[in-house]
Amino acid sequence: MAEHRAYDTGHRADRRSEGLSVWATAQSTGPVQRKGRYVPESVRHPARMLPAIAAHAVEHYTRPGELVLDPMCGIGTTLVEAIHAGRDAVGVEYESRWSDIADANIKHAHAQGATGRGAVVRGDSTGIGSLVPAALAGRVALVVTSPPYGPTVHGLVRPGTGGVAKSDNAYNDGTDKGNLAYRDLTGLADGFAQILAGCATLLKPGGVVVVTARPWRKAGQLVDLPSAVIGAGLRAGLTPVDRCVALLAAVRDGALVARPSFFQLQAVRKARATGTPMHLIAHEDVLVFTNGRPAISASEMAA
Repeated sequence: MAEHRAYDTGHRADRRSEGLSVWATAQSTGPVQRKGRYVPESVRHPARMLPAIAAHAVEHYTRPGELVLDPMCGIGTTLVEAIHAGRDAVGVEYESRWSDIADANIKHAHAQGATGRGAVVRGDSTGIGSLVPAALAGRVALVVTSPPYGPTVHGLVRPGTGGVAKSDNAYNDGTDKGNLAYRDLTGLADGFAQILAGCATLLKPGGVVVVTARPWRKAGQLVDLPSAVIGAGLRAGLTPVDRCVALLAAVRDGALVARPSFFQLQAVRKARATGTPMHLIAHEDVLVFTNGRPAISASEMAA
């Protein structure tokens, strides 16, 4: 039997037609969601998607046996959640150290009873059409991914000499500018548009693309990544159909319990100390696109 993991996302397969716009995906913390389900080395990736977000997208937009793609798969979160749900999955990853961990996570999922097939291709997903097998063209039911945020947003912290020591906050050593994480917002959006355009050629009719993104602050200013992603999707020929919210906070007795990172707390505290009424960002935008052909109807999804 495949392991069943209830993330309490607020959505179940038999309620797909409801079209929930708020996903309760942080009822438990990221480490709790990953414990035992992912290999320990997974923690070293600077920008891990919450498993509950990937699981919700897979359950909501696909049926068992369908194919899921993540063109920037990192440690393989989308792939692991897809194969645990009985879907097949393929990912592309630029850096070998993350693709090795993704491979290990797929193997670990199969050892736990996951029934779907999963594979990782190593390469630059801006050329995804030349990386994945030609036989996949027109077969992908769902793309789930997230653009990189760069080293100013993520990482691990621990007490160090004279303050806080930060680690595992970079995708590589910062010298490989081919990695989108080291481009400015315009360069990131342009590269991401290339990736989405390649994914569009792999989608089947009615295929769906789900991108999670959240704004971040740089020098106190809000960087509007979600809007940049919408623009990238439009340039890729995709049609925006929905904008949802994936909570990064737990819902307890009708109130939100924030789960901020150290960096978020630090930024907000510094801003408030100077009189700026800044608040924590407690969600990710979930941007949903189709390939312009008839989308799966509510009645079909409920079948």
